[in-house]
Amino acid sequence: MKYSISTFSLFFVFLFQSSCLAQDADVFKPQEVYRSKHLIIIQIARNSFQHISFLQTNDFGNVPCNGLVVKSGNEAIVFDTPTNDSGSIELIKWISESIHCKVKAIIPTHFHNDCLGGLKEFKKALVPSFANQETINLAVLNKFEAPQNAFKDSLKLSMGNELVEVRFFGEGHTKDNVVGYFPSDRIMFGGCLIKELNANKGYLGDANVLDWSATVRKIRGFYPDVQFVVPGHGDFGGKDLLDYTINLFEQK
Repeated sequence: MKYSISTFSLFFVFLFQSSCLAQDADVFKPQEVYRSKHLIIIQIARNSFQHISFLQTNDFGNVPCNGLVVKSGNEAIVFDTPTNDSGSIELIKWISESIHCKVKAIIPTHFHNDCLGGLKEFKKALVPSFANQETINLAVLNKFEAPQNAFKDSLKLSMGNELVEVRFFGEGHTKDNVVGYFPSDRIMFGGCLIKELNANKGYLGDANVLDWSATVRKIRGFYPDVQFVVPGHGDFGGKDLLDYTINLFEQK
């Protein structure tokens, strides 16, 4: 009888310790893992990294521009290139040397140069590029480097043992803007369609401000479990970025 009680006691202690370890494993503190003149990389979750490069503009100064790297096993997918060739060279090298992954795809989320300004270097590295068909059309029209492979409405790509989703929900910042989602880390790359908290409306030269809120409302409903949201510019956050963007462009 003593033996049985002892066995059960040890079993419950083991379960308790295992539960604590599992909870500890789920806690991850975002941290900067790389910094240079051209590029900053912040690890947001275990397999997700925000990359930040800079674009000199006439109206808004030197603007930090975000992208996202997600990984599974020894493969990675990148949303949006850095703004120039130098940043792209560094990012590709960092992915290879620091997280030991092959870049399986680069996905510009709309046609502006803060999304595909460094696309040429990904092509040099033989990385396939994927984009909304309208993004390719607009890139060609504006004489920008154009992605190679088109999709309409949505795309799913395998990466290691995981899937990455890309979807078009409607117009907003541009007529072609898409969002990316990595279910494993519950992280969304909203690109310039999503604003950081307390941001202003930003550049509206190609925007559809009438549809913007409705588009983001669709996104919020489609991804109820999202935990991290990375905007095109500024700090990442949670669902509150979606709510903020909806309210910012709500027609009064």
